[in-house]
Amino acid sequence: MADVLFWALVAVATLTGLVTAWTLGANSNSPPFAPAIGANAISTMRAAFLIGILAALGALTQGGAISETVGAGLTEGVAITSLAATAGLLTATMFMAFGIYSGYPVPAAFATTGAMVGVGLSLGGAPVFGTYQRILTFWALVPPVSGGLAYVTATILRRDDIPETVGVPLLAAVVGGIVANVQLSIVPSPPGATQNSLAGFAAMLVPLPGVVVVATLLFAVGSFAYIRKKTQASVDKGIRTFLVVLGSVVAFSSGGSQVGLATGPLENLYTAELGLPSILLLGLGAVGILGGAWMGAPRLLQATAREYAQLGVRRSIAALVPGFIIAQAAIALGIPISFNNIIISGVIGGGLAGGSAGVSRRKIGVTVGFWLITLVSSIVVGFVLYRGLALVLT
Repeated sequence: MADVLFWALVAVATLTGLVTAWTLGANSNSPPFAPAIGANAISTMRAAFLIGILAALGALTQGGAISETVGAGLTEGVAITSLAATAGLLTATMFMAFGIYSGYPVPAAFATTGAMVGVGLSLGGAPVFGTYQRILTFWALVPPVSGGLAYVTATILRRDDIPETVGVPLLAAVVGGIVANVQLSIVPSPPGATQNSLAGFAAMLVPLPGVVVVATLLFAVGSFAYIRKKTQASVDKGIRTFLVVLGSVVAFSSGGSQVGLATGPLENLYTAELGLPSILLLGLGAVGILGGAWMGAPRLLQATAREYAQLGVRRSIAALVPGFIIAQAAIALGIPISFNNIIISGVIGGGLAGGSAGVSRRKIGVTVGFWLITLVSSIVVGFVLYRGLALVLT
């Protein structure tokens, strides 16, 4: 009887993880393309298709760090059981589903982190205040950093004394240099490492000082040359090309950070109790994200693209550049983040560069309120839900 209950809980937890990943694909993986849609650089349906593919690839190649933090780094002294994982995932999914159908983006990182803290405490675990402080500090810095960088970038792009055939390619060079140093599991790595960057791989092939710097510069120069050629042929088409490319790399990054919110609660169950490889769990999350992006993303894409600010292509680029930088920093540090938080802050910052008329202050205030309510209430709901399920099933 105990074995039957165990496998039943494994099945329920796995299904719940899939549903959570689906919700992430529809909700939190959508904002990277919202500025591009708002600028009419790409259609909603095409964006949803690309989000699914790119976010799934990001989940498989960059998803491990966040998954480990969510699964084992939020409480001490306890292991997340199948029942606890189910309770945490159900809590997070309920919050995110509400966000999808209400039109107000609920931050997945807030919902999932709060839910898993609540579940861990309900299991009898001890809070890890150092981790909480690190995560909360990062979250608090996201709006001013993302919005501030977007504002400065948009202001520069609007200056008449900086040609767009120079300013936009320079931004492309920055993005290209970062891409060269993104850690990926599919890139051959040194012994003892699980991930490596393209620049790091070049250093493995040519073990000389400064190879990483040279590889980074080559990526930056190549990106600059490609976008400069496009902008010289047609400024508008070149800018829109960069906007779509930028949305693509941010969508890829979103999959790498967001999949851990669905797979993290299942880490102990799959790797420790079932003895299965982590890549299988990440693959499960990638499938869910792919389905959610294709089926559920269009509604939220339109909400974030049209309602927060009426952006042109230049301010849209300004919204995405800091989003990409912050996302990769969070992945490197293993910090769960909300792409709603990052991109919306960037959208607002870019919008303010052209005046506040295009920004809905009421919508912004309601959204921030939802963020705070989500974090606090998800802890409470996760705690109570696990206790309730444990009382019924054990």
